[in-house]
Amino acid sequence: MTDAATAPAGDLAALTASPSTRGVVVVTGGSGGLGREIVRHLARAGWDVAVLSRGREALAATVADVAATGRRGLGVVCDVSEHEQVEAAADEVEEVLGPIAVWVNDAMTSVFAKFVETDPEDFERATRVTYFGFVNGTRAALRRMRPRGAGHVVQIGSALSYRGIPLQSAYCGSKHAVVGFTESVITELLHEGSPVKVSMVHMPGMNTTQFGWVRTRLPQHPQPVAPIYQPDVCARVVVSVVERPRRSTWVGEPTVGTILGNRLVAPLLDRYLARTGVDGQQTDLDRSVMTGDALWEPVPGDHGSHGIFDDSSWRTSPQVWAQLHRRPLEVAALAGAGIGAAVLALRRRR
Repeated sequence: MTDAATAPAGDLAALTASPSTRGVVVVTGGSGGLGREIVRHLARAGWDVAVLSRGREALAATVADVAATGRRGLGVVCDVSEHEQVEAAADEVEEVLGPIAVWVNDAMTSVFAKFVETDPEDFERATRVTYFGFVNGTRAALRRMRPRGAGHVVQIGSALSYRGIPLQSAYCGSKHAVVGFTESVITELLHEGSPVKVSMVHMPGMNTTQFGWVRTRLPQHPQPVAPIYQPDVCARVVVSVVERPRRSTWVGEPTVGTILGNRLVAPLLDRYLARTGVDGQQTDLDRSVMTGDALWEPVPGDHGSHGIFDDSSWRTSPQVWAQLHRRPLEVAALAGAGIGAAVLALRRRR
C-alpha cells in the first residue's frame, strides 16, 4: 500500500477549477458505491472534494467526476484503518485544497459468512476498516476543526447500526460501535462548548458495488436486504445533512421500521431474521460472477457506484422525499400552527 503522504498527485488531482464558494469536504471510501455518489452530489452542490480510497484507478475516475462539475478535486491513496495514513492524508488535503470544513466517514468493508465460519483475521480486518476507519477519520477531522472553532463530521451509518442480522456480524458489530463512539464524541464536544457538529445518517440496503466485491463464504452472489435503494437517492440526503447539520437522520422507510421495530419487538425480529435473513441475502447467481474480493486489497479498475440490482432498486420514496424537503415542510407546519392559533383566537373573541 502506497503511503498517503507520498502518493504523487498526477491524475489524482484536478486543481484548475475556480475557487470553491462552499468549502472543502473529505469523503472516505469515496471512489465507489454510496461514497462515489456522495462525492458527485457534493461537487455539483459547489463543494471542493478530497477523496480517500485505496484504488488508484477508481480515485482518478472520481477526481475526474469532480472536475467535470467545475470544482476542485483531490484523490489520496489511503487505507483508513491505518491512523498514520489518515493523518497524512488530512495534511495533504489542507495543503492542496485548504481547510477541511466537512469530513464524511463512509469507507467500509465486510465479510458475508456465519460468525463461526469467519476467519479471525478477516473479522478484525473488516472491523478495522468499518469501525476504526471512522475513529481515525473523526480524530483527524477534530484535530483540525476544534482549534478553528468550525467544522462538521458526518458518519454514514445503517439500519444495521441498531439491528444485527445473520451473515454480517463483523459489519453489524462495527456499525453498532460507530454509534456508541459517535455519541461519546458528541457529548464531549458539548461539554467543552465546541461549535463543531457531528451527524449520523443511517442508510437502508442499497444497490452499490459492495455486493460485487465483498468477501463471502456464501454459495450464491450476495445481495442487500430488500427493499433496495439506489445510492444516488441516499447521497442526496447526505448532502442535505452536510448543508443543514442534524444529529441523526434515518433514510428510507425500511430504516425507520428496522430501528423502531428493534426497539419494540427485538425478540420477534430475532426469530424473523433467523428464518429469512440467510436466504434473503443471496441471489440465484453463483458467486463466481462477482467482481472480486476487496477485503485486503482494492479490486482493480473503476466500478462506479451502482451494483447489479438496478431493475429492483427504489429511486425515491415518501420518507426520502420528506428528508429532502424538511425546510418547506417545517415552514408549512409552522404556518399551519400559526393559522390554527389565529382561528382559535378569533373564535375566543367572538
